[in-house]
Amino acid sequence: MSARVFACYNLKGGVGKTTAAVNLAYAATASGGQVLLWDLDPQAAASYFFRVKPRIRGGSKQLIKGRRELQDFIKATNYPGLDLMPADFSYRNLDQYLGRKKRWAGRLAELVAPVRGEYDHVFLDCAPAISIVSENVFRAADVLLIPLIPTILSLRVYERLKSWFGKHPEFQVRLLPFFSMVDRRRRLHRDTMLDVHRDHPEVLSTSISYSAVVERMGEFRAPLPVCAPGSESSASFAALWREVQGRIGQEKREITGFPDGNRPI
Repeated sequence: MSARVFACYNLKGGVGKTTAAVNLAYAATASGGQVLLWDLDPQAAASYFFRVKPRIRGGSKQLIKGRRELQDFIKATNYPGLDLMPADFSYRNLDQYLGRKKRWAGRLAELVAPVRGEYDHVFLDCAPAISIVSENVFRAADVLLIPLIPTILSLRVYERLKSWFGKHPEFQVRLLPFFSMVDRRRRLHRDTMLDVHRDHPEVLSTSISYSAVVERMGEFRAPLPVCAPGSESSASFAALWREVQGRIGQEKREITGFPDGNRPI
């Protein structure tokens, strides 16, 4: 069975993409699944959290040119069932490397394809941009997991992204936004979330609250279930992953018309 590819992505930085990628990837191993997280951000935060050196031998140019394969660089983490494809500072030049290829649009999908049969889920932690790299991500991913801060500027960026996809039907990727860094003490956050859930049914109901515990992930260099197992934030990411799975399963059943999402053989 081919793994489904989830990309944690947003045009806007500082919204919790890496935190989501790390904790959702960890949550996906809870049922015994095999998970790969590819840290595509040259800042290498996900690699740091998993205590993996952010370096691939020869740089990302070797991958793009086809001289090396993704499998050559994948590292095991300290957590059973969870592997990491580390970041590399050369990722800052990925746009240039991809732009030099005649058929650049599907290169990341080509790199991911051989490992999809080895994992149950693949996560991509993406840098904030609309670029050649991000368009490759849109072709490689089945689902975009989009963290949204409940503020006007963050939602404006999401509306622009949604509009962009409306003009580019060639990208068959599903958008699953969710609220991140929520401060329920602030009326603006509460009111904004109510309005968005009313107008955007695609937004997931589970949200991630702003918490000092999340910020301490960098101190412990570990996912929340490891460094803060009893915290509300840890439970929220587990609930978010369950909702993602439920939403995808429901949509699959609606498309096929069969209870388990599969046509009879």
